[in-house]
Amino acid sequence: MKHLLTLLMGALMLIGTAASPPAGYEVGDYVSDFTLRNVDGKDVSLSSYAKAKGAIVIFTCNTCPYSKLYEDRIIALHKQFEAKGYPVIAINPNDPGQQAGDSFEEMQKRAKDKGFTFPYLQDASGSVARAFGASRTPHVFILNKEAKGYKVEYIGAIDNNHKDAAAADQKYVEEAISQLMSGKKPKATTTKAIGCTIKWKEA
Repeated sequence: MKHLLTLLMGALMLIGTAASPPAGYEVGDYVSDFTLRNVDGKDVSLSSYAKAKGAIVIFTCNTCPYSKLYEDRIIALHKQFEAKGYPVIAINPNDPGQQAGDSFEEMQKRAKDKGFTFPYLQDASGSVARAFGASRTPHVFILNKEAKGYKVEYIGAIDNNHKDAAAADQKYVEEAISQLMSGKKPKATTTKAIGCTIKWKEA
């Protein structure tokens, strides 16, 4: 009986492990390259940014109220840091089968209406978001390019006030990139991402 219970517990542990999503990258990890379709119909890869010093990868979407509140700030981040070598790469990880407003066609409309000048990529399978360990929209990963590849330097929120950009007194992403550009490590490497849960594609 004791042997049977041990076997059952072992089986349950294996099932739980298999069902658990991957933990994703942590600060200090090097990320794998990815290729996703942009709203202009062209594929975009991380490796295509040959001259970049890093990247601001933001998992976001059309439909989440938090993502909408941060859209103008995301646009501003790209304008501020693209020329300095840290472009924004926005990725929508929501399954359009569950969230019709996050379909590719709706992404194209949103990008046009808001005048996005950065890639807005569709990750309908959620494979890239899972690899990164993203759980919310928006969820930011700041990458710094080194000889070995792109290294994660910061994970979390854009700032500390989702309701009002002007009231934010801790601008995590701006501060982290400024520190990286000065040859330093970010003082804050992780913060809590505030937003909607990702609508994962069911297997």
